[in-house]
Amino acid sequence: MDRKKVTIADLFEKKREGKKITMMTAYDYPTAVLVDQAGIDTILVGDSLAMVMLGYESTVPVTMDEMIHHCKAVYRGAKYGFILGDMPFMSYQVSIEKAVENAGRFIKEAVCDSVKLEGGSEMAPVAEAIVKAGIPVCAHIGLTPQTATMLSGFKVQGKDAESARELVTAAKDFEAAGCFMIVMECIPDLLAERITQELTIPTIGIGAGKDCDGQVLVYHDLVGLFDRFTPKFVKQYVDLSPQIVDALVQYKKEVEEGSFPGPEHSFAMKAEEAEKL
Repeated sequence: MDRKKVTIADLFEKKREGKKITMMTAYDYPTAVLVDQAGIDTILVGDSLAMVMLGYESTVPVTMDEMIHHCKAVYRGAKYGFILGDMPFMSYQVSIEKAVENAGRFIKEAVCDSVKLEGGSEMAPVAEAIVKAGIPVCAHIGLTPQTATMLSGFKVQGKDAESARELVTAAKDFEAAGCFMIVMECIPDLLAERITQELTIPTIGIGAGKDCDGQVLVYHDLVGLFDRFTPKFVKQYVDLSPQIVDALVQYKKEVEEGSFPGPEHSFAMKAEEAEKL
């Protein structure tokens, strides 16, 4: 059977049937092609590209134009996965009007299927306005990297009863605002399980245990292409960095010793033509 483009209806059906949803980040054309070939349901063009692609120290500096640029590349490579564009810091916090305008750019310019934004209950009205403008919204609660400083760093959230209740409330507020999905990052597994059970919209976990409706990881963490730090929740399925360095070292050696390019990598000229030079 021919594979079809993943839709929001497909994601809801997976939740109803108890089938896990897969999500992976991608930031460029070749990665999007690979993620799509693997059959991943949803592709997040995360603001994590600020760190893994652009070398920033955090996600905060990445701009709307940079996000749109990378989303366009992912769209060109992904034909089946449902694409989420991650709204960068200060693209939706200034005003509801600006939030709707920037969300619209992800849909019009980058051809994303939806947008994602971070925050607690205070961001529910922003999400609602974007949804009312006809743009699907995925919320992100728990550890929110854009505001990690306010959370005292990259730490697990919702570990005590009070903060856990706030996250439950935020999740329900986002659902009421019309969000179609919610990402939960770095929260206790029992809390994530409760939120997942109480919501009708799918939940995606990253460091939130196995009982979410789906899981997401950063591509560069999964394949070993980012070594600045490795969060506890990451499973590295392959370590590509050493293999790539070995290939580059071998290339350098062969160029320097003159063994590359060889005859098989070169184009010949007929002897009679060469004599005319």
